[in-house]
Amino acid sequence: MRFKALLAGAVLLVATVLAGAAITADAHASPAAKDPVVFIGGGTIDDDAASVLLFTMQGIDYRGIITTDSDCIYNYAMQAQWRLQSYLGKASLPITLSRARGWNAFPWSYRSDAIKVYDSTVLSGISDNAAWPPYPSGAALLKHQLSKAVQTHKPITLLITDPLTTLSDLLKQNRRLAKGIKRVIWMGGAIDVPGNLDPTTIPPEIANPKAEWNAFWDPYAVNWIFKNTSFPIVVFPLDVTDQARLTPEFMTSLDAQGLQYRYSRLVGGLYGLVEGQPYFEMWNSLTSVYLARPDIFAAPVPMKLTIETEGYMQGAITRDPKGRAVRVVTNIKDKDAFYAYVLNQLKRN
Repeated sequence: MRFKALLAGAVLLVATVLAGAAITADAHASPAAKDPVVFIGGGTIDDDAASVLLFTMQGIDYRGIITTDSDCIYNYAMQAQWRLQSYLGKASLPITLSRARGWNAFPWSYRSDAIKVYDSTVLSGISDNAAWPPYPSGAALLKHQLSKAVQTHKPITLLITDPLTTLSDLLKQNRRLAKGIKRVIWMGGAIDVPGNLDPTTIPPEIANPKAEWNAFWDPYAVNWIFKNTSFPIVVFPLDVTDQARLTPEFMTSLDAQGLQYRYSRLVGGLYGLVEGQPYFEMWNSLTSVYLARPDIFAAPVPMKLTIETEGYMQGAITRDPKGRAVRVVTNIKDKDAFYAYVLNQLKRN
């Protein structure tokens, strides 16, 4: 009996020591690793708003922005992003330009929004980057980040609210870099809703009813990514972004916050440039929120997709049992939570 008592005491002592060590380890444990993110956007007003949100997200390690000369006028878009980051005190984050070229150009009437941002009141008084041009290379930034991810075995997330051409161009040169991609979150396509090609801004002979602009700009890039890669892709099509309107209620709250908070004043000024436009949606800012709050959305739906590359239906993305396996976000589960999250994130100076 004495031996059993001694044995039990020894076991209790060891358990106590181990428990104490575990508590000590937890107390000194390093915080959870942040998700490294590179943002590839099109230089639009909503891309600018999304970039502001990225600066507010504690769970990500924002590595830099790549702007494609797609839905913008690149020199104005680049300097506007410089002014924006200078306003926020974040000018040291890499701002780069992609040399990717597409197939179907965005209308100039869309692209000129970059000039509106550049000339906006909220960014007035901030000087341009006098060292530009030449502009830092977006391809070089992406190559460096993916090479580093491959070498360290720490893949990164690519947030793409733009055509996929910048990514496909690089991977065509070096497919090994795909191993550095943890996932791609892409705003693009339209699955069960109409596309957004407007026959009043492009010839009606090519404005098919299914294509969305980020797919239509370069359907060959989408097709190449679908057929030649295997990393996870989360798609944000118009099905879900159609649900993220720039509502009067949201703008009223944002403007009120702008009286006190610089971030709110900035984004309110950006969205004020397009307030009242019935077609405007928070396409890209909505997609960016998925990085921090996936719980706001309905669970992504597994689908196999393909894209039409020729003829009148060029750029249309459809289900196909032989297509690329992706996950598609089709619904916002809690719209109030989405707007509340954005407003709360912008309550800062």
